[in-house]
Amino acid sequence: MTTGLTISRIPRPYDPDLGAEARRLVPELSGDLAELVAGACGCSPYLKELTDREAGWLQDALHDPAAALQRVFADCRAMEAAQLKPGLRQAKRRLALLTALCDLSGGWSLEQVTGALTDFGALCADVAIKAEIASLIRRKKLPGLAEEDVETAGGLTILAMGKMGAHELNYSSDIDLICLFDETRFDPDDFFEARQGMVRATKNMCAALSDRTGDGYVFRTDLRLRPDPAVTPVCLAMEAAERYYESLGRTWERAAYIKARPCAGDIAAGERFLNTLRPFVWRRHLDFAAIQDAHDIRLRIRENKGTGGVLNVPGHDMKLGRGGIREIEFFTQTRQLIAGGRDDGLRLRGTVEGLAALAGKGWVPQDAAETLTAHYRAHREVEHRIQMVHDAQTHKMPKSEDGIARIACLMDRDPEELQAEIKTRLEEVHELTEGFFSPGAAPRPAPLAQETAELDGAIIARWPTYPALRSSRGARIFEGLKPELLARVAKTAKPAETLLALDGFLAGLPAGVQLFSLFGANPQLIDLLIDIAGTSSELASFLSRNSAVFDAVIGGSFFDPWPGEDSLRAELKARLQQEEDYETRLDATRRWCKEWHFRIGVHHLRGLIDGYQAGAQYAELAEVVIAGIAPEVVAHFSKKHGPPPGRGAAVLAMGSMGAGQINSQSDLDLIVIYDPEGEEMSEGKRPLATRPYFARLTQAFVTALSAPMAQGRLYEVDMRLRPSGTQGPVAVSFASFTQYQQNEAWVWEHLALTRARTIAGDRTLTDDIEKFRAGFLSERREQGKVLREVAQMRERLAAAKAPAGVWDAKNGPGRMMDIELLSQAGTLTSASAARDVASGLRDAVAAGWLNDADAEYLTDGYRLFWSVQCAARLLSGKAIEAETMGEGGAQFLCRTTGFDRLEALEQELQDRYSRCAALIGETVEREAADEDRQH
Repeated sequence: MTTGLTISRIPRPYDPDLGAEARRLVPELSGDLAELVAGACGCSPYLKELTDREAGWLQDALHDPAAALQRVFADCRAMEAAQLKPGLRQAKRRLALLTALCDLSGGWSLEQVTGALTDFGALCADVAIKAEIASLIRRKKLPGLAEEDVETAGGLTILAMGKMGAHELNYSSDIDLICLFDETRFDPDDFFEARQGMVRATKNMCAALSDRTGDGYVFRTDLRLRPDPAVTPVCLAMEAAERYYESLGRTWERAAYIKARPCAGDIAAGERFLNTLRPFVWRRHLDFAAIQDAHDIRLRIRENKGTGGVLNVPGHDMKLGRGGIREIEFFTQTRQLIAGGRDDGLRLRGTVEGLAALAGKGWVPQDAAETLTAHYRAHREVEHRIQMVHDAQTHKMPKSEDGIARIACLMDRDPEELQAEIKTRLEEVHELTEGFFSPGAAPRPAPLAQETAELDGAIIARWPTYPALRSSRGARIFEGLKPELLARVAKTAKPAETLLALDGFLAGLPAGVQLFSLFGANPQLIDLLIDIAGTSSELASFLSRNSAVFDAVIGGSFFDPWPGEDSLRAELKARLQQEEDYETRLDATRRWCKEWHFRIGVHHLRGLIDGYQAGAQYAELAEVVIAGIAPEVVAHFSKKHGPPPGRGAAVLAMGSMGAGQINSQSDLDLIVIYDPEGEEMSEGKRPLATRPYFARLTQAFVTALSAPMAQGRLYEVDMRLRPSGTQGPVAVSFASFTQYQQNEAWVWEHLALTRARTIAGDRTLTDDIEKFRAGFLSERREQGKVLREVAQMRERLAAAKAPAGVWDAKNGPGRMMDIELLSQAGTLTSASAARDVASGLRDAVAAGWLNDADAEYLTDGYRLFWSVQCAARLLSGKAIEAETMGEGGAQFLCRTTGFDRLEALEQELQDRYSRCAALIGETVEREAADEDRQH
């Protein structure tokens, strides 16, 4: 006989009489099918009872199990309300029998078995709740709802939690549900009446599924996972549930919502609710504090259930006991909580799928994930066999030899071999998971190392008064870290300096639990912190205000080479797509930018890149941020005032940003240029004339970049280089910009234009701006006039801002701004469109007023000055002084400039400043005088 059921194994009857009786009940079955039924019923009184009641149906079902399963589902959907109680119970019997036989035979995988049980549970909940809602609507108990609202259950959604949510139901599972209703479907005056109706519908739905009748029951329902179940009704308004989770939600509830899934009623409303809870479940930072929370929950379960003793297989709880199913689930869910806020690819409901994703992203070793997956599958098979025997809601192995033998027969295994295998699996799971949750930590902090005795005790003594250490939990975690922190401080070149910097870092932390937990789980971060604190007080201060950037270090790619503009654009776009509204997108951009900003600083600090590479990366990051945030500003502004008229606006970067080299503290010099293409007004709810439209859009853009928000600010913006400076409009039309440059701009504004670069906006507009710039700069100019203007500008700059000392490489004769000015003059007098300093100096050579040797000397000097300036901004955020930069700072400054000693670097700077100043002065004066004589 050909069957639709693949049979790869047949259970051996534990009770041959029961097996023989079952074989007689289904006379048309023969061969392997008959042996399968006999073996199953010979081990399980429960399966024997189901066979007694469904023998006639079973004959056809086993020949085509998939079709039989679909018929069961179709019959349930077609049931009249009056037939639900008996009808669903009969369907459950058939489903349980069919699923058990397909499972025991090896014909269905674990996922097919649990999927069939879970889908049936969702179907039963759906038909039962809609029947109740339909009854209430007919009786006018749900104000404002009509018959067509039955399809969405009047806005009531049922969230499947736990195994039900993850499609992992076992044979005798409760179904964990949370019932919520969308209060916006009702008039506020009808809210209380509507809530009463929804509560009544929920209670009746649960009774329809869980009441025991002569036909048995469908599913035991558990509603206790809802918010504060001791005092709340069984069905809550979504708004009330959202308020609870925002203010009182706990870690175990976050973990529970990893598996949450709308399964019945208004599915769309359930999806919307889960989306609102995303920030609660998935924290934006790496949440290593969840490890301790989960460990505490594990310990409480062991204490309450008495499952923490010696591991013996007889009587062992396969779910809650040591090495059991719950250990694997906790291990997986906790890792997901840690990293899922930053990587939505880890937000999976199933345990097996979750482990695979974690291994794929490097959060769990591949071999550990494979081992836990294999043991999880094996544990679930044993759990299913335990529950098949009597349909009992238990996960415990039998204590008696006969009981264990019955389970072994169901699995066609030898009892002794089965026990040995189960014990091995339990021990391996316990070893893997216990090491993650409690990696041999001592109950008390280790004593301080001997070398820390020389550190200033007064500084250490004030740490408990800092905000991050005032909470008992934060202080407890930090006490475990302190010995290691101080030991590493003591090993630095200047321990006293490093301790002071670490003190400043701790003092600036607003909170500590998350960060200290991160350090505890990733000790390599302590090295990085001490390295930063011992070198850069500016970066240490930045860290205390933005400690979440440490998360980026854990991802595994932190020390990889720079990914480039295209990759960064794609990454930021993906990050913004995860956010729903304008404000959260602005904050998400700030978080993302700070992480990359921190990465550049650390790479520079550790010598992975030099100052020039750091400058280029800072500039590229800023360009990506502006290009990413500008469309968000436009879209948000357009909701009120309509889309931008014409081709919209473009952002023109000036100064160092335009040249593609900025440091860690740079402002951004920007100009906004728009082209309305003749349109006079916008078209929107509140239309604006073109000029005020783009003025206000520009103000919104600047605010988006510079306003302090929850995640700080992105960049300070300077718009003084726009036409007419601070006296002109904040945004200028393309026509006005070109007319101004051609007819009104001063020479210094033409010099500034040599560094201009479009970085955001409509492609045709940015192309036209660049085309104009290149064409305008290619026009011949009177060389003497340009150089006379340069001479006057040098005088004004020297009078306006004197250098702050030898380490101020930017301001003063012969320093960065002086060389930049000469380079811009080279570009302007040679009909070139070059932006960088080296190219501008070569252009001066091409124009005939600077020789090759001098150009090379100035270029080398500028690179040295830039390296000092970039390093200084990273070290202190301002000009540095030798006596305050510290040993670590001095070593970094020497390393990044290629000098062995600070004194040698200082002398080289002095010499170069003097020679560069003299060379520039002589060149400008000579060429200006020569031009005067010629005219």
